[in-house]
Parts: sequence; structure tokens; C-alpha cells
Amino acid sequence: MTPLRQRYIEDLQLRNRAPRTVESYVAQVAQFAAHFRRSPEDLTLEDVRQYQLHLFQRKVSWSTFNQCVCALRFLYAVTLGRKEYLERLAYRCSGCGDETPMYNSCGDRHCPQCQAKQRAAWLEARRQELLPVGYFHVVFTVPHELAAVAAAHPALFYRHLFRAVRETLLEVAATPKHLGARIGGLMVLHTWGQNLQLHPHVHVIVPGGGLSADGRRDALDRLCARLFSAGESVEPRLSGQAPRLSENGIPERTTDVARRPGSARRSIAHVAFLSSLYAAEWVVYSQPPVGGPEIVLKYLARYTYRVAISNERIESITDGQITFRYKDYAHGNRWRRMTLSADEFLRRFLQHVLPKGFVRIRNFGLLSHRERSEQLAHCRHLLGATAPAAEPKNAEGPTPDDASLTCHKCGGTLQIISEMPRWRMSELVAATYSPTFFNSS
Repeated sequence: MTPLRQRYIEDLQLRNRAPRTVESYVAQVAQFAAHFRRSPEDLTLEDVRQYQLHLFQRKVSWSTFNQCVCALRFLYAVTLGRKEYLERLAYRCSGCGDETPMYNSCGDRHCPQCQAKQRAAWLEARRQELLPVGYFHVVFTVPHELAAVAAAHPALFYRHLFRAVRETLLEVAATPKHLGARIGGLMVLHTWGQNLQLHPHVHVIVPGGGLSADGRRDALDRLCARLFSAGESVEPRLSGQAPRLSENGIPERTTDVARRPGSARRSIAHVAFLSSLYAAEWVVYSQPPVGGPEIVLKYLARYTYRVAISNERIESITDGQITFRYKDYAHGNRWRRMTLSADEFLRRFLQHVLPKGFVRIRNFGLLSHRERSEQLAHCRHLLGATAPAAEPKNAEGPTPDDASLTCHKCGGTLQIISEMPRWRMSELVAATYSPTFFNSS
């Protein structure tokens, strides 16, 4: 056995790869070296690309091709320490001159590193919709008894949760006792707690005002904190949504949460479960307006494009154990450490991967998509305000909002000095096979 193979196997074992994975990776690297009749240490990225084209010409299966890519990536990036195999963009700091490699975005909305550009574009669009009024931050939390239902039927449960929050706010605001007006807001679904356990809750940003039935201004600027005071008006109405959240999302046998709902007949256990939901605490937290509309952008930045955990909170990954920091809200917001096995960490994280196509940021009322432009223009007319001016786009470099493009040493701005395009499947296929035209007549 060569020293390189021995080191490769040891690196795989240190990272807790399964024995069959180690065997497969070693076989793939051996075939790669045999194809060129040279050691992998002497081969370049162009050789790797040529080998991938060779695999396409052989028409290997996708699983074989993907296994080869993973094996070579591990070999060059870990065992040989040649980070250029993974690097896609190289940046140099304008301040200290330090060079930093960065990777292309995977584009997945659950990735903690791939949200900066989407967040910046989304925030700029929302900035154009701000009104010169105070904004409330309201958080709706469901009882922990419903967490198992959310895990079993996420799309159905979260859809009805959005509906319950929207109807509760609109009903309370329309009551003459509180405001007697039609309001609007922005809802953002979060499903996690600091320790990555399933904790469904909805953050709502609500403008401090609404339109009366005749569309006059007399209802604007009259939204006060008691509208969202916990335990006074919102929580009883939210708990009144329990039948909707339960009957549409809870199987009749509460002990079998994985069973699909649909039975109209109520068993004794089902009725008892509904009764416990009415008696449970439905927490609604309300934060009064702080500062001007620009402060709202900070709220939006924090509560829109966010995933269950950021890379900065992960402190170590050793021997299949992952240690991360979390804030303990029950004990004075103190930072603590938690260590989980890799399997448990992934299980907790994957609870927060939303169903495909599910929209987790929604508008309602005055800010609903169908009438948002018209209603915002009407509100600005009543308030005597104008729409915020759009900020010019910075075409010369990265935006300041993107923290990942800031030098971690001196805080300077990172500028691109080289770029390596991502190897796309379509490009490899186009370079290997000539186009074929079919006569459909």
C-alpha cells in the first residue's frame, strides 16, 4: 500500500466515513490513477475534468459519477490539501491584502451561507414599501403539544398556522373596541428553537395603523400596544383556532401522528386532545414600535432569510460529535454549549427543511400582493408622504450588507481577483455529445 493511499484511508476514517464508503472512494481514486497511469499527486484539475468527460463517454450511471466526484474532492481538498479543487472565487482584501477563497452558492434556501444576496434584494424591495409610521413586531407561538403534528404534516399544519395568525390579527384589529380598521402585515415562519428542536412560531411585522371602513385617515396612527397585549385580546382568539389547526392537521388517533388525517368521526381521545389545546397556553409576544421605519429593516433582516443555525455557532466537529453554541432564554439569555451526535444533529436540522414549494414569507391585509401597490399609494396620500428613493446599486464591488464579503482580519472590502466557473452537468454533456435532431413530422 502506498503512503498516499494509507493517508487517504486514515483521513476518511478520522471523518467517520462508513467502511463501505472508504472502500468505494479508494476504488474510484484507483481507477482515476489507472486511467492516466500516474499518481493523483501529479494530476491537475484539467485532468480531473478530462476524466469526468471520459466517464460520460462510457455512459456510467449518475450514482457512479457522483461517487467519483466526491472521492476526488475529498482526496484533493483533504488528503492532498489542494484547496483549489474546491475554490470557485478568490478575493483579495482592499485593506490588508489578505486573499480569501469562497465557494459558489448552492442556492438552497436552507443553506446558512447562501442567503446574503437574496436577503439584500428582498430588503431593498421591502424598503420601498415602508410607511412613515411605527411598526409592531408580534410573535405567535403554538403549544408544544402540536409539535408532533407539525412534524408529521408540515405543509398542512403550517398553511393553517398562517391562516390562523392572519385571521386573528384582522379580526382583532377590525373590532371597534381596539382599532376598528383594516390592517396589513408581513408574516415569516420559523420552525426552530436555539437548540434546533422543533418550535413552530410566526413572526409578524405590522404597520402601526390601518384604514377605516370608508378608507379615511382617521384610523391611521391609532394602533396602540393594547391591540396586541398578550392575554387580553389576541391569545383567546388564537386559541379559538385550535379546531382548525387540529381537525385539519391531527389524525383522530392522537397516538398515531404519522397517520394521514381525513376521518370526520371524533373519538374520545381526539376530543380530549382538542380540550387540552384550549387549556394550553397560546403565547403571543408583542414589541411596541422602536425608532423610525429604518429600524424595521433590521427586524426584517433578522427575521426573514434565516436558517436554523449559522456556521458561526458550530464550534467543533470531532469524532462524529458536533458542538455548537445556543442561547438559553430560560436562564437569563446565557450562552451555553451543546454536543450532539452527527445523526441527532442532522435529525434536528432536517426537521426545519420545509416542503418543496412552500412559501414561508407571506403578506396579508393591506400588504397582500393583489392590492399592495394601490393600498400603499392610498396610505401615503393620506399621510402626505412619498415613497422612499431607491438606493443606487453598487456595480463596482460587493454590497456592504453582505457580511461574507468583509475581511475577517481588518474589516476591509473583498474584491474578486480570479474566478473558476462551476462544472455544470449541461456543459459536460454538451462537450461530450453532439446534438441530435428528431423529425417529428
